[in-house]
Amino acid sequence: MKLLTFERKLKHRMLNAIIIDDEPHIRQTLEKMVVGFCPNLKLVATADSVESGVNTIRKYHPDLVLLDIKMNDGTGFDLLKKLEPVDFKVIFITAYDKYAIKAFKFSAIDYLLKPVDPADLRAAAERAEKLYQKDFNTQLNTLEENLQLDASNNKKKIILKTYDNIHLVKVCDINYCESEGGYTSVNMLNGNKIMVSCTLKEYDDMLSETGFFRVHKSFLINMRHINRFEKAEGGHVVLENEIKIPVASRKRDDLLEMFEKLAASN
Repeated sequence: MKLLTFERKLKHRMLNAIIIDDEPHIRQTLEKMVVGFCPNLKLVATADSVESGVNTIRKYHPDLVLLDIKMNDGTGFDLLKKLEPVDFKVIFITAYDKYAIKAFKFSAIDYLLKPVDPADLRAAAERAEKLYQKDFNTQLNTLEENLQLDASNNKKKIILKTYDNIHLVKVCDINYCESEGGYTSVNMLNGNKIMVSCTLKEYDDMLSETGFFRVHKSFLINMRHINRFEKAEGGHVVLENEIKIPVASRKRDDLLEMFEKLAASN
């Protein structure tokens, strides 16, 4: 009886999945991984191009698509535009591209690097199961916007996920980020604080090219919101809203150098 109940639960939560990739060996590898490592996925079909992918999606109405970004007849984004509004979840499959990966991270959309790791695929499939479709469309729109912007553009938007909400904020509206254990509190110019379950290092990696600087092991600041540097008490910066942030001694010279460059460019 317990086994039957478990099987019903497993069946209830399975997602119908489609693989779309123009490389046969990638499709075959992903098929094996889905069967062997993703108990919450049921593979219903595969396709090898934008055109065949669109037709396959229209035929099978999947819950999830494992989608290659670059194919012989276009991109994964071309495919999605033909199917708007998107009523399924997507995990993108991509070769490594530093700038593109940054855009994915900003948008909190799952991607898998080729060659795909089975553990990464399983984790992404489990996250997809919990993702609301409305949230995904917000993330997808954010990704498309970010991909069109220069890597250092301060007009980028970032998705911040909390336990019960998904926040879409402009990078330029972030005043500073503070480490709080395994969490990060993102502090906005308007005084709002958004607590996310990611480390400060992850946001340092994402935001460093958009004018952010980690002045202390616990603080990442938006350089554009520095009002002044005060030497007293070991040194600290004063941000918008008169927020005082300590500066680690080993970071002081680098900060002052960046501060001078920023001032010269304005």
